[in-house]
Amino acid sequence: MNPKLLIRFLLLVFILSSLKSTGQDAVEKVAGIPVNYNEALVKPYILPDPLALANGKKVRDTDTWYSTRRPEIIRLFEEHQFGKAPNRKEVSFKVFDSGTAAFNNQAIRKQVTLCFTKDTTDHKADLLIYLPANSKGPVPLLLNISFVPNAVTVDDPGVRKGMMWGRDGKRVPIPDGMSFGRMDAQKFIAAGFGFATIYYGDIEPDFAKGISYGIRGYYFKKDQSYPAPDEWGAIAAWAWGLSCAMDYLETDSDIDSKKVALFGISRLGKTVLWAGAHDQRFGMVIASCSGEGGAALSRREYGETIKHMTDSTRYFYQFCGNRALYGDDPGLSPVDAHMLIALMAPRPLLLQTGTTDNWSDPKGEFLSAVAAEPVYELLGKKGLETKTMPAANVPILHDLGYYMHEGGHGTVPEDYDIFLKFMKMHFSATE
Repeated sequence: MNPKLLIRFLLLVFILSSLKSTGQDAVEKVAGIPVNYNEALVKPYILPDPLALANGKKVRDTDTWYSTRRPEIIRLFEEHQFGKAPNRKEVSFKVFDSGTAAFNNQAIRKQVTLCFTKDTTDHKADLLIYLPANSKGPVPLLLNISFVPNAVTVDDPGVRKGMMWGRDGKRVPIPDGMSFGRMDAQKFIAAGFGFATIYYGDIEPDFAKGISYGIRGYYFKKDQSYPAPDEWGAIAAWAWGLSCAMDYLETDSDIDSKKVALFGISRLGKTVLWAGAHDQRFGMVIASCSGEGGAALSRREYGETIKHMTDSTRYFYQFCGNRALYGDDPGLSPVDAHMLIALMAPRPLLLQTGTTDNWSDPKGEFLSAVAAEPVYELLGKKGLETKTMPAANVPILHDLGYYMHEGGHGTVPEDYDIFLKFMKMHFSATE
């Protein structure tokens, strides 16, 4: 794909996402499927009890949660939503930048190639890390999974130039001047936190035929051309890649690997929720506008639904095949978003959204957090402690947090101040 066309494509995706979230009548159908933006049309629903065991008995103590109920819920999400992923026994690391001064000597930059397979010439991703230059010990860190390569996410000429995927199934050089997806890494560094980022396309390309180039295709069995109905979709693959990143972070003595916060937006918000739920080494998750398949309740059928997501013209490849079984009736699914949130307990989780992001259903995310609160309480932590949805710019920052900016899908610069406040509450930064 021509680099200029690629920029236009990314901007078009952003614009279309914004249109879907601007108002009640912005979108009436997606993929020929009606979209509901009317609260009066939300049908009554009953959520599965996250503290009810498969045998019907109630979880009343932490031991039963950890030993029995939590593993049950993990298996349900593997089978019915995200799919089972393989182990990571072939992963290795190549450090090619072991520590270089960056940002006017305010930070130390490290760059590591994560090699996902024994053949280190393919299936690999660069992990970019910054640490405060004045830190006196291991530092907490925000790990971002990005829609764009590292050299775009951070404005630093010392970052290795990567390639990115076009929708035509070809890798192309990063277009000159591209700034889509940029983050202010220095804001976190100045607050005493590390910052790291990885490009999701290096793990698995984000289009239906991307499986031919990504890590899932590598694990095909003989004569297999597509994952089985309970095997991993692209979201599980991206989450698997984040666990590979954590495998490296645990080896770096300059990083406090018990205080790594995951961050992702939209489909990558779904990704960090599943990564944090499945891999308990992650100490925190900050999920932005994760919507359907993430923090929003599927049974509400407001905004985007399972049927929209799993339509053959849209994002079916992001989930396991079994997910589509619940498109016509989400109430048949044994899981819903509140159970995904509950899997993060007792670790801190912040759900961030926008007031007009109706497509991602901000109220559905709030209600999901409310329904997950009993698990946080069982484990001695604070849920939202309210059933009244807060106004814009009024964050709830307990162990379970919720925050809406005024506006639509994604993040705005002011959101990062809230993220830092939440991180400081739970991870003491090294000053």
